[in-house]
Amino acid sequence: MSKTLAITALNLRRTFRDRGNIFFMLLLPLIMVFMMGMSYGGDQQRLGLVVNGQDQPLAERLADELEESGRFPIERLGDYEQLRDRIEQGRINGGLVIPEDYDETLRDGGTVEIGFVTRPDDWSSYPLRTWAGSIASQEASVIGAAQFASENGDEGFDENLRRSEEADPPGIEVETITTGEAVFPQDVGQYGLAAPPLLLLFTFVISLTTAIGVVEMRQKGLSRRMYSTPTPLRTLIAGEALGRFVVTISQALIILVGSSLLFGVVWGDPLAISAVVAAFCLVGAGTAMLIGSLCRSEGGALAAALVVGLGAAGAGGTMVPLEALSGPSRTAAYATPHAWGYEAFSELIRHGGGILDILPQLGALCGFAVVLFGLGAWRMKWVLTR
Repeated sequence: MSKTLAITALNLRRTFRDRGNIFFMLLLPLIMVFMMGMSYGGDQQRLGLVVNGQDQPLAERLADELEESGRFPIERLGDYEQLRDRIEQGRINGGLVIPEDYDETLRDGGTVEIGFVTRPDDWSSYPLRTWAGSIASQEASVIGAAQFASENGDEGFDENLRRSEEADPPGIEVETITTGEAVFPQDVGQYGLAAPPLLLLFTFVISLTTAIGVVEMRQKGLSRRMYSTPTPLRTLIAGEALGRFVVTISQALIILVGSSLLFGVVWGDPLAISAVVAAFCLVGAGTAMLIGSLCRSEGGALAAALVVGLGAAGAGGTMVPLEALSGPSRTAAYATPHAWGYEAFSELIRHGGGILDILPQLGALCGFAVVLFGLGAWRMKWVLTR
């Protein structure tokens, strides 16, 4: 056990002797949490609304639903040009444009497309777009029921709309409320939205950069010398694995504690958070050992770490919010551990869930950990015996 801890301490010294690592592990993540939290905008986000055409009661219904929700301030504007100007000036973060044939199309049983306008570099528009989409979906459930009744009954659209409002179908109601609340609940601050994906991003990337130590150890002959000692092979592998896990968990704890103390992020159930973080750190440590054992040079290990780390983070929804992905890109995200970690954090932080609520996500992370940590340990055996 003492030899395992000694090897672990060696890995820690190797990581922290580079002062640049101290900046990247301690300061940069918290700076990014602050910047990303500011980009989400908090309470200053505003939604512009343009209702084209005259005498559109159904369009006004949707506008009223948005205003009565109270999630974000709504600014009524006269036309698209005025909306575009205010968005370009940064006075509002996004806007909805309801077409002039909105009422006519819906009464005829058709489908209406509502335009959402924003700047391409304004990340704070994502909560607006998701929230507006959830309100529109809720309205669509009522109107859709009225359309169906009008096509299959004797009553007119207005009468069926009134009945649809009174009926309030429970299945549709539950669906739309869950969709609306599952993204950005009102009681979660902007830093609570920014910190979890950045924890996944930095923890994984920092973990993978420790792959350089594996290459360095092999190039300097340290692995051969350690193997020549009476130390059992399993002890050597355990020390290398534990060293990378400790570095990874240290990065995660810095973001967890720092964001809580500096920005008031409430991470949720401690047991569930600990389980998610531990499983994700095992994934990172295993991947680091695997990359380090496969690469022949320090430069190659660093390049592989950045490509894999940033690539998985980007695909898994930590650079662009997972809610913004759809279709094949959303499906592909779940090939990475980041998407599962993102979902687990969302359930715990945004909805106050517990460990039972994240069992699918935790199971997926544990599956990644078993495979990657197992492969990493197997390849480390190869490195130490060469």
